[in-house]
Amino acid sequence: MELAKQIRLNRIFSHPSKRLCSVAVDHFIGYQKGLPEGLLNVPETIKKLVEGKPDAITMLKGMAKNAWFPYAGRVPLIIQAVCFTADDAVIENTSCPAEVLRLGADAIAVSIGVRGPNEGKFLKLLSQMVAEADQLGLPVISHIYPRDFSAGGKVVYDPENIFWAVRCGIECGADVIKVPFTGDAASYRDIISTSPVPVVAAGGPRTESLLSALEMMVEVVKSGAQGATIGRNVWSASNPTRALLALRAVIHDQLTPIAALEKAGLGEP
Repeated sequence: MELAKQIRLNRIFSHPSKRLCSVAVDHFIGYQKGLPEGLLNVPETIKKLVEGKPDAITMLKGMAKNAWFPYAGRVPLIIQAVCFTADDAVIENTSCPAEVLRLGADAIAVSIGVRGPNEGKFLKLLSQMVAEADQLGLPVISHIYPRDFSAGGKVVYDPENIFWAVRCGIECGADVIKVPFTGDAASYRDIISTSPVPVVAAGGPRTESLLSALEMMVEVVKSGAQGATIGRNVWSASNPTRALLALRAVIHDQLTPIAALEKAGLGEP
């Protein structure tokens, strides 16, 4: 790995635990109707998240260009470069490695779906992004979601499909692979052990409570994953700042969920 790419990855994985506790506010085209409250005012949400000390924040280029100035250089920035809908009616690039580099980001995120009729198109998209980013020393973080098209493109979490998602990221040349959690540490550990590049967990669908999200992160850490990127389970919380502090306490300090809540000033659930 060349020096420029390693420098950027070191910024993202800067915590002594070597794990990642990052946040994503790149939920765009998936919410064409019924935008969640935590995404109604993204600049305000970003402000609350930064106070929670994330290791990085992922967003689309437009929000970065217009809302990131107060935090530039304080938190690693990752730009999401792809948007697609669950049914693959939309599959589009929204940015490119050169533009992401000009924005000062530390990595480019590339979301793709696997399984289904457009799997080849997605794999080509990721491979092309990797080829362009490699020339610029820009890390590629692939967000890979296996889907069940008999259920309208619903994301699936079974070990076989998550293994396939990870393998797709490896073979396309991604530097970091983000995939959904299988639900148990043992099966996730088996998958991660096959990967020569870091694997981080996707935060998953919204849990019933912050405690449930923390319990899931305990299992993620047990599996040996290098952390997680969390979305709705942070920005949909009643107090995103404290929710993120609690998640950091589990991921980085390996506290129990109850101890993490107490450390974050949230008390017992």
